[in-house]
Amino acid sequence: MSIRIALAQLNLAVAGISANTAKIISAIETARQQQADVVVFPELSVTGYPPEDLLFRADFIEQAAQAVARIRQHSHGIVVVIGAPVQHGSRLYNAALALSDGEVIAEYHKQALPNYGVFDEQRYFNAGHQLTLITVKHTRLALTVCEDIWQQGIIARNRDAGAELILTLNASPFHAGKVHQREQVISEQVRAAAIPLVYVNQVGGQDELIFDGASFVLNAEGQLVFRAEEFSEQLTVVEFSHGAVQPVSIAAHYQPVISEYRALVLGIQDYVAKNGFKGAILGLSGGIDSALVLALAVDALGADQVEAVLMPSRYTHDMSIEDALLEAEALGVKHHTIAIEPAVQAFNQMLAPVFSGSKTDTTEENIQARCRGVILMAMSNKQGKLLLTTGNKSEMSVGYATLYGDMAGGFAPLKDVSKLLVYQLAEYRNTLSAVIPERVITRPPSAELAPDQKDEDSLPPYSLLDPILALYIEQDLSASEIVAQGYPRAAVERAISLVDRNEYKRRQSPPGIRITPRAFGRDRRYPISSAYRGIADLN
Repeated sequence: MSIRIALAQLNLAVAGISANTAKIISAIETARQQQADVVVFPELSVTGYPPEDLLFRADFIEQAAQAVARIRQHSHGIVVVIGAPVQHGSRLYNAALALSDGEVIAEYHKQALPNYGVFDEQRYFNAGHQLTLITVKHTRLALTVCEDIWQQGIIARNRDAGAELILTLNASPFHAGKVHQREQVISEQVRAAAIPLVYVNQVGGQDELIFDGASFVLNAEGQLVFRAEEFSEQLTVVEFSHGAVQPVSIAAHYQPVISEYRALVLGIQDYVAKNGFKGAILGLSGGIDSALVLALAVDALGADQVEAVLMPSRYTHDMSIEDALLEAEALGVKHHTIAIEPAVQAFNQMLAPVFSGSKTDTTEENIQARCRGVILMAMSNKQGKLLLTTGNKSEMSVGYATLYGDMAGGFAPLKDVSKLLVYQLAEYRNTLSAVIPERVITRPPSAELAPDQKDEDSLPPYSLLDPILALYIEQDLSASEIVAQGYPRAAVERAISLVDRNEYKRRQSPPGIRITPRAFGRDRRYPISSAYRGIADLN
């Protein structure tokens, strides 16, 4: 006896219940045409993931229930497994529902509710405690949801209850190398339980989160027999015959830098589309960060949807203007040049009476950045285009950015991208087509807010700074532990002190795309008012 199971890896919108329902029904029809017996969708597929505090709204839960009722009517001749929030009295569950012939034939409640990193499901849901098995074509299928199968025991418990195949609905977000961990952990449990597993993951961008898809199937030996494409929608039918899985295609594995680039493109694309913007706009300085953001935006939206603005000051080098123009022309985007000097002079004149007797300092530098911010926000407002900021994770870490200046904007694609990775991504993009001048990649980075200014005037070299930041921010190592790894004490003290004192800036920065295991925002929630000092253990 064989059974055909369709994996519906879809890009779903949070609270886009009507659109999600239409997409689910369309996938059901496609699966039926491909003679699937079962079609499996991602976790909370009806509402999109994560709905966050929308789950506290009774009207939202009712809309989800109505959508399930509509989907039920399209389940004739096929078993449909979808994810939805389900309310029973005062208790809300993250549920997997099996539908067939217009009825709900089974309901499973997620048991392991993650409450770490970007997850806070215990805020919303009650945990389930019962296993749920269904029989399709004489095959016993177990329903599970995401975190359940990361926990020891649940796969084996389902096998002991008579399951012959595990179906798991997932909304597992991307970060660098996550797919390795995901497949390894689950493969070990599948191999130990000797039962095959079907893993269906969501794809798409949702605010700062990226879902990579990469759905897969493991045979009873824990061997990978199918993997879907990363970062794209896909519906694939896999056939199980007498417990064995028929051979299927295996898409390319995660590739460092390339996968991060694709994640950033998808993040921009979905943020613009799901929020109804008419395109994107950004300031183009001739530096590496804005050059990369421009390339990402064009790859995400198309050149006709992206606009670049050059805003030279008295300190802008001619080569910066030349390089910015070359970038805009190579990518075919509409671009403007608006000199900021008249605005800077006007502000300086207005402030001269109150600044009388004070020395020139970073205040005057920041005025330049804030003039640019006003220009870009005005153009964004007028045209309905999303303003993309160009700051990277290294800068956000140490506060090397100007509030209401270069931090002004709606979305920060590089917010979780270190400066060193910016260079790697730029070099990779040039292998596709040469759009970033080599001089931009090789010359020392500079904010160009003062004569002959370089980043290293204020910061340790990025080759030293970035590893220190990764150890402190992403791995939570103490200052003494970082120094013990061989990093200079002075550089560690400088970096950590800057990180600690700039939480107030990060809290006011736009949302950005998460590509590491520990991004600013949902992952790392530090108080602004805090007496904590990370270098205290060095004293």
